[in-house]
Amino acid sequence: MKLWMTETQTATHRLVRINCEDQSGYHYLGDLNEKEIKEFILSIKEDDIEKNMKLLKYYGYLHLFIIKKN
Repeated sequence: MKLWMTETQTATHRLVRINCEDQSGYHYLGDLNEKEIKEFILSIKEDDIEKNMKLLKYYGYLHLFIIKKN
């Protein structure tokens, strides 16, 4: 699956947007297989990986909101 990504970081949170279509302002991650995608998502956020994969496949995008701990 070809993926593109962009991220926003503030003092309190990080928002990572992953998309299956080329979007303005996104950078190309590559053509990743399912295992590589799961590893990438888990490297960003420990979360329900199966749910995230289903969302990515169904909608074609995934937004991960990470709250920074002080």
